[in-house]
Amino acid sequence: MSLQHRFPTLFEQPHAGEWLTEQESLRPANTVSAYGYALVDYFRYCAIHAITPASAKRAEVVAYVRDLSERSKSTTHALPGKRVGYVRSTTHEGFANATVRLRLTTVRLYYKYLKGTEVLATNPVEEGVYGWGKRYSKARRGWVARLEKEFWLPNARQWQAILDAASSECIRNRFMLALAYDAGLRRAELCALQIRDIDPSSQLIKLRPETTKTGVAREVPYSDVTAELFAAYLEHRQSLGQPTGPLFLSESRRNPRQPLTIWSWSKTVQALGKRAGLPMLTTHTLRHLRLTDLAKANWELPIIAAFAGHRSVATTMRYIHLSGRELTERYRQTLNSILDQRQETMKTSLL
Repeated sequence: MSLQHRFPTLFEQPHAGEWLTEQESLRPANTVSAYGYALVDYFRYCAIHAITPASAKRAEVVAYVRDLSERSKSTTHALPGKRVGYVRSTTHEGFANATVRLRLTTVRLYYKYLKGTEVLATNPVEEGVYGWGKRYSKARRGWVARLEKEFWLPNARQWQAILDAASSECIRNRFMLALAYDAGLRRAELCALQIRDIDPSSQLIKLRPETTKTGVAREVPYSDVTAELFAAYLEHRQSLGQPTGPLFLSESRRNPRQPLTIWSWSKTVQALGKRAGLPMLTTHTLRHLRLTDLAKANWELPIIAAFAGHRSVATTMRYIHLSGRELTERYRQTLNSILDQRQETMKTSLL
């Protein structure tokens, strides 16, 4: 589906469609999608507050950032003449720090494009300025500070509860859970897999550059347990009548045989977490858990970074969650002792 069909309102705004189309040739598809959704939100905010996006002032962008940080997500803000609001109903207030930073980055890049094409003389969101009335800093500090939140990982008992809850899932979901953990996949990478991307003879997954966050291809292995689940899923998938194409297909009445979306997978994992009594479980938890397990198994950081598809070891460090005791114990542990135990628990629960 073209960008114009996915984000029609952006192409109604001067230069917005041009900017997003340019991003499509420069950045991975998932990044472009995130930019599209972020800019849609900004334009809707501007419409509600009678702001012309192409000529917005710095104070108006600052107000938008404040709105993101304070907006009640249980409140629906509707545009004039529109029945559907632009905020999904949830229970807490304010968007996450990463979401606010992403949306501000999108707005900054949009205005940078307008300045570069001489539509604007200045960028109201220049990098390196303090937000909300603070003075300019040569340190080039951003408007919104990066906050590293504490990430939850399941302990052995909680992991077993997740597997027990997953044991009653359909073969597709059990296979996806095992594959997501084994290969440390992002949800977008998982859902974008094609049948041809998996090599059962060598038990390797080939991640195409257009499906990864960084735009870099990589190959990652998967376990014997996941290989058995793969074989069982392929046998089931044959009944859907599509021998090639996307690996994971929807089996719902609404979208039969359509590629499974990242939103559907997130809902599946969320429901799984609730049944396991662990509502904090997300699709990204499996990736964090896998990379942390590799660190516990004494894998070197550059190797873990390559496995995860990170450009920087510093990024990998944010994914690895080791306690002080684990840092002491890690030298006494071997690769097989940890990962074999993990595979045994998956085999018992999922096969």
